[in-house]
Amino acid sequence: MNPCAISLASKKRFAKRIGDDLVRHYGKKKFYSTAMVRSSARRQNTNAAWDCWAYSLFTSPREFNEYHRTIGETCDYALMKGDMAAAVTDGASASWFDADVSWLDWPDFDLSSVFDLSVFDIVSF
Repeated sequence: MNPCAISLASKKRFAKRIGDDLVRHYGKKKFYSTAMVRSSARRQNTNAAWDCWAYSLFTSPREFNEYHRTIGETCDYALMKGDMAAAVTDGASASWFDADVSWLDWPDFDLSSVFDLSVFDIVSF
C-alpha cells in the first residue's frame, strides 16, 4: 500500500485535526508555512507521509511548490487540494473549487461542521 494513500474519511479527520491545531497555535490565517503545518502534524501524531496532503490544504501554492522543489518531488497542488476540499466538504466543492483560494475563503460552506470554530472566536487575522 502506498504510504501516502489516505481515504476520504481519513482526509476529513486529518484536515480537521491539523486545521484546529493550526488555528489554536498560530491564529486564523489564510495560509500557513510548511513548517507550521509540519509542527501541527507532529503535535497531532499524524503519519508524516501524509504531510503533503496538509500542505496542499493549508499552504499557499507558492509555498507548496517551493517546498516540493527543494526536496526534489513533484506533486500537483491543485489536484491534491481539490481532493482535500472534496473530502472536507463531502463533495460540495465540485462546483466552486479554486486551488488558489484559501480554505478560509471557501464560499457557501459552513466550516463549523468540519473545524472547531470556537477556536476562531478567540483569534483574528
